[in-house]
Amino acid sequence: MVRWTAGAIAALAMAGAAQAAGPGYHVVDKIPGPDGGWDYLRIDAAHNRILIPRGVAVTAIDLATKKATVGLVPGGRQHVALPVDDSRQMLVTNGATDSAIFADAITGATIASVPTGKGPDDAAVDPKSGLAFVMGHLAGDVTLIDVKTHKVVGTIAVGGTLEEGVADGAGRAFVNVENKNEIAVLDIAGRKVTAHWPLTGCDGPTGLAYDRQDKLLIAACDGATALVSATSGKVLQTLPTGKGADGVAYDAKRHLAFVPAGRDGTLSVIAFSKGEGRIAETVTTQRGARTIAVDERTGRIYLPTAEYVAPAGGGRPTTVPGTFQILVVGP
Repeated sequence: MVRWTAGAIAALAMAGAAQAAGPGYHVVDKIPGPDGGWDYLRIDAAHNRILIPRGVAVTAIDLATKKATVGLVPGGRQHVALPVDDSRQMLVTNGATDSAIFADAITGATIASVPTGKGPDDAAVDPKSGLAFVMGHLAGDVTLIDVKTHKVVGTIAVGGTLEEGVADGAGRAFVNVENKNEIAVLDIAGRKVTAHWPLTGCDGPTGLAYDRQDKLLIAACDGATALVSATSGKVLQTLPTGKGADGVAYDAKRHLAFVPAGRDGTLSVIAFSKGEGRIAETVTTQRGARTIAVDERTGRIYLPTAEYVAPAGGGRPTTVPGTFQILVVGP
């Protein structure tokens, strides 16, 4: 969850999209969409679309036609719309009611509303148990939900302000604790925290991804990205990346990670070889492009953003009407 500084507000006022020079990754397309806020972006491959929580309702954008379906799942302070149950349903975190909404993937009709901790933020699924786990940003806990029965089956107290979480497929989950600069390690079956791993040199971790091949966690912080052993918890590398990251995406097919920087208007491309990462490229995107999703089928990266203006009396910047778009980045 990025906090905008006065300097960032001034920079956002002058924001503009640009393409990166050279033959590498660059902005290849821009998909306009309806106005509104956004947070975590997710690819729904089964229906070939992007799911965007807009604060008051989910928007889905068809990747083939670029047509937007608005108002798909109503709610308040939404942070993620996650395909679950083989993409037959969506799990939408709803901060207005501190709940996870399960909705029909096509119609958006609500199937169930499940209580969570205060301020539900990101959500993910543990492949081993099939349980969804929802990060309570304000509660500092993780709610475990059976996606078939829509019942809470456990709560894990973590502590701190929780951001993105990932699972390793073997029954463990990892969660960024933003205000403590650490990763919490969860035992899903045991319903407990087994470790707190400090992210030395990495301030304000938000985005988190998992490289299963190298057993690496990729934690995006403010101005740096930490590569952490998922076995020992040791920070193996700290790579310089842009300011204002609020997400990270990992493409297992191409062995690349992508870290967006909303304040700098850049996208860091991290290449992996023999368990080590290097900044292969820094792509110019647009200031405000802070969250991300990658479609491993095509290798394309999607970054929602808009133009911003600073209020005359100061305070949080607002988006300029009619400027919301999704930047599409590819080679």
